[in-house]
Amino acid sequence: VKALIQVEVEPVGRWFHIYEARRLRGHLTSSVGESEEESEEEEAQEVEVEDDIHYLRSLNPADWKDQDHYAVLGLRKHRYKASDDDIKRAYRTMVLWHHPDKRRAAGEEVRDDDDYFTCITKAYEILGDPIKRRSWDSVDPEFDDEVPAVSAHNKANFFQIFTGVFECNARWSTHKHVPGLGKPDDTKQKVDRFYGFWYDFDSWREFSYLDEEEKEKGQDREERRWIEKQNKVERARRRKEEMGRLRRLVDNAYACDPRIAKFKEEDKERRLAQKKAKAEAIRQKQEEEERVRQEAEEAERKKREAEEAEQRAKQEVEKKEREVLKKAFKKERKMLRTLCKDNSYFASEEGERVQTMTDVELLCEALELTRLEELNKELAQVAQDKMQGWEVLMKEVSEVRNRIKKEREEVQQRQQGEGVEEEGKVHHSKSGIKMTSSCSSKPSTSSLPAQQRGGRLWQSISTNTATSITRLAKEVLNKAKELQHSDKHMREAANKNAYHSMEKAQARQVISDTTASQRYDTPQEMLGMNTAAWGAEEQRLLEQALKTYPVSTPDRWDRIAKCVPNRTKKDCMRRYKELVEMVKAKKAAQAAAVGKK
Repeated sequence: VKALIQVEVEPVGRWFHIYEARRLRGHLTSSVGESEEESEEEEAQEVEVEDDIHYLRSLNPADWKDQDHYAVLGLRKHRYKASDDDIKRAYRTMVLWHHPDKRRAAGEEVRDDDDYFTCITKAYEILGDPIKRRSWDSVDPEFDDEVPAVSAHNKANFFQIFTGVFECNARWSTHKHVPGLGKPDDTKQKVDRFYGFWYDFDSWREFSYLDEEEKEKGQDREERRWIEKQNKVERARRRKEEMGRLRRLVDNAYACDPRIAKFKEEDKERRLAQKKAKAEAIRQKQEEEERVRQEAEEAERKKREAEEAEQRAKQEVEKKEREVLKKAFKKERKMLRTLCKDNSYFASEEGERVQTMTDVELLCEALELTRLEELNKELAQVAQDKMQGWEVLMKEVSEVRNRIKKEREEVQQRQQGEGVEEEGKVHHSKSGIKMTSSCSSKPSTSSLPAQQRGGRLWQSISTNTATSITRLAKEVLNKAKELQHSDKHMREAANKNAYHSMEKAQARQVISDTTASQRYDTPQEMLGMNTAAWGAEEQRLLEQALKTYPVSTPDRWDRIAKCVPNRTKKDCMRRYKELVEMVKAKKAAQAAAVGKK
């Protein structure tokens, strides 16, 4: 009988909802008494369902999409926190309370085509489906989308204002565990983890509930596709606005967070300390490098001073030796001259005496100190006998002249061989072999090396003098030094005439720049200058190079010298100065002539 009663008796009224909930969860009991006790305990734990009849009667079934579904089912306070079971229980409760048949039985007028019970059914259709419920929750009218601004008030009350805002927005996270805002004394790692999570916030919020048109209402496939496309565009726009709102919320919180300001100040102090430490390390390193450098400079200075002192001492010794040698030479030469003068140069005729004077000077210049001493001793021993003195003197003069002649012949023979090689090169160039040159390949007498031309010039001067006395190259060189201080134009004319005379006398003789004796060199050649007269072609090339390379050109004179064959940098600079002086002199002469007129 007890089992029959449990099967046949159906719960009604407020027990029906409890019975259905327990039946769905499989919690039905075998005893009516036990079910009543458990139902009372469960009823105490159930959510409270509000029956807002005024709100329900104000609803229009045609505008069901604008209604508050939670308020329709009596879950206005619980909203998104209500479970699926709570929604089912609330729906069943509202069905029991507001079913049209029950209200008709109570004498209430019910219109089938315009009754709020349709709104209850629609609310359950939305909230009972997880996908549709999420769509509705995304646009919950009770949710506050406001973002606190960055202000002094919000900074002063940061935790009171932003804690609740972040807790409300945490509902949109796809992750279950959402970090909270925290406390004022949180560590930097915890704060960074919080902002890192919210800057990478993954929201499930979507806005399909706000679609203006439903795809199912399309009459054909093309229209439905068009509606779906429009809905997707609008959803993407709202989604973008939502992500911007969340980003703005996190940015404002970050700007107002006092912990961030504290961390920034700590970082600034730490960086400043690191910068000071780095600067101190650099300063110490620089001081150490400066100390090492100064020590090295001091050691180098001491070493240099020691070397200079040693060099000075060595130079002093050499100077003293040279002075001693010079004095000895002077003494012996004076003695030789005195011995010869006191004995009338061991000559019996005036003509012989003049020639002997020249020979004595030759001996003074050509003999070494030891040989001068020996010669003076020999002459002193035979001073009483002029004939023997004459023989000793002439013998020494003959030996000196033979030695000089032999040296000249050796030099000429060696350089004649080099001249043959030079002629062979010129011959090959005429046969078609290309000769390299900076600016011109035209062969001419001006293309000979500088010292060759100079040696030939001074040898020509020494061998083509107007007098009957033969002059040595050194004597001509000494005379040339005196002529350097004379008029420049006279110097150029003399050089040009001597050069032409040399060409006529020895057209093919070539003298190398490696002459054994420097007696054949001019002072200009000792300085690396070419003493040959400038030809018209060389002058043209020099003027063209001066125009090509202005004053601002780096290494100007080196480049100009490359454009003038067989002319050095010093030759070009010297010629340029001469041209400038000539122009100035010409202008001065013209000005003087105008003044006289």
